[in-house]
Amino acid sequence: MTNLKPIAIQLYTVREAMAQDWIGTLEKIAEMGYLGVETAGFGYAPSVAAAVAKFAELGLTVVGAHSPLPLGEQQAQVLETMAALGASRLICAGTGRDQFGTLADVKERAQTFNEANAVAKANGLSFGLHNHWWEYTMVDGRRAYDILQEDLDDDIFFEIDTYWVQSAGFDAATEVAKLNERAPLLHIKDGSTKQEDSMLAVGSGVMDVPKIIAAGTNAEWLVVELDRCETDMMTAVKESIQYLTREGLGRGR
Repeated sequence: MTNLKPIAIQLYTVREAMAQDWIGTLEKIAEMGYLGVETAGFGYAPSVAAAVAKFAELGLTVVGAHSPLPLGEQQAQVLETMAALGASRLICAGTGRDQFGTLADVKERAQTFNEANAVAKANGLSFGLHNHWWEYTMVDGRRAYDILQEDLDDDIFFEIDTYWVQSAGFDAATEVAKLNERAPLLHIKDGSTKQEDSMLAVGSGVMDVPKIIAAGTNAEWLVVELDRCETDMMTAVKESIQYLTREGLGRGR
C-alpha cells in the first residue's frame, strides 16, 4: 500500500498505565514506533504543559483531543486546554445512548454540535465527532447517525470508530468510504465486535483492517484505540503497531 498513513494511539487505551507512570508509558509508546497521540484528559500529568513538553521531547504529534464540548460553563476551560495543547482538532468523544433515542433527540444533538463547531471555528479549531455503536441504532426506520449528518454543518469532521460501526451491524469499510472526504482520523481496533466482549490487538480479531484502511483514502492518521482488552494492554498496543507496520497498512518510526 502506497502513501502509508502515520500511526497514533488514543491515550485512553493506556489510561491505567499512564496513571501509574505517565512518563514511562509515553516513552514505551514512542519506543514501540507510534508517531502520534490523541489525548483524552490530562489527569495523569501535573499540567497540560508538562504533557505537551513530554510529547514534544518524544516526537509524538498531538493529532487531536477528545474533549468536553466548548459550551456553557466549561467553554473557557476547554479552550484554555486546547490552546495549551496546541492541537487543532477538538473531538467530541461521544454522547450517551439516551441522546439518540428519538428523532427529536437526534435533531437536538445536531443543533448542539453545530453550536460547538461555531465556537471551535471562532477559536481557530476544527470540530469533529467520534462514534460508538448506538449512533447507528434505527430511529424512524433510519440510522440515527445518517439523520444527524443531514443537520450538521458541512465542516464538522468525523473520526470514524470502525470497530463500533461493525459492532452495530454495518460494514466498517463501507462507512469509511461513505464519509471519506470528512474523515481525517480513523480509529482502528479489533476483536469479536460483540458489544459485551473486550477487544484484542489489531490484527487478532475479525475486523477486515486492510479493507477499512484502503477505504480511508482521505485519512491523515490511523489511531489505535482499545477501550478494554482481553490481554495485557501494553502488549496489545505493541502488537497492534507491529501488525500495522508489518502488513504495510500504516507507518511507524
